[in-house]
Amino acid sequence: MKVVILAGGLGTRISEESHLKPKPMITIGEQPILWHIMKYYSSFGFHDFVICCGYKGHMIKEYFADYYLYRSDVTFDFSAENRMTIHQNIAEPWRVTLVDTGLNTQTGGRVKRVEKYIGGEPFLLTYGDGVSDIDLDALLEQHRASGKTVTLTGIQPGGRFGVLDLDEAGTTVSGFREKAKEDGGWINGGFMVMEPEVFGYLSSEEGCILERAPLETLAREGKLGIYKHDGFWQCMDTQRDRGRLEWLWGSGRAPWKVWEET
Repeated sequence: MKVVILAGGLGTRISEESHLKPKPMITIGEQPILWHIMKYYSSFGFHDFVICCGYKGHMIKEYFADYYLYRSDVTFDFSAENRMTIHQNIAEPWRVTLVDTGLNTQTGGRVKRVEKYIGGEPFLLTYGDGVSDIDLDALLEQHRASGKTVTLTGIQPGGRFGVLDLDEAGTTVSGFREKAKEDGGWINGGFMVMEPEVFGYLSSEEGCILERAPLETLAREGKLGIYKHDGFWQCMDTQRDRGRLEWLWGSGRAPWKVWEET
């Protein structure tokens, strides 16, 4: 199953660094948050990634073009016809497709523009600026059992995000509300599962916002499910957010760090 990662936004709320690099390339420890997200998915056996690039997307492409070299021990022997010897390398079991989805394209348009790389199969989708310790196997199991077109991960981080209205059973999203004070409401934390039918709700136009008309329509039709996650979740909107993630990683307490070192 492919993992689609939205990595094309401008990241204006963390502009101290995003004016130099795309937001998904801002580091936690010594690696971009995009790497952390991919390592997490890979730990569950999802190794095939489609990355939706936009703002400064060439930097993401350059990162992966040089990934093997950067992660290896190398000797450059200039006395022997510029020979390069790889002594030790760290290989990932990844297949990474990088797609230029436009500079100003919104989330729905970006997903629609990678449709041809999905292959008409269900896929996973998340944002390139958030980490979590969500049980991806349980998410996928619930989605398959539900028959929904889309299942998103609901989290409860606080009151500064838009809120999801749920049905009485608490398993289907019935609508959306604007940002509200903390009231225990659930918000979309990403980490979604989508059936290929979702592309019929999307447009490749720049202004198509996934979280607006497409998901709102699916909610009205009873086709939008929610997987409730009450564990760790953190997006990197601000330098304060990044500082918290840096502290967790540096202290060895990062909840999303579930893979073994190689």
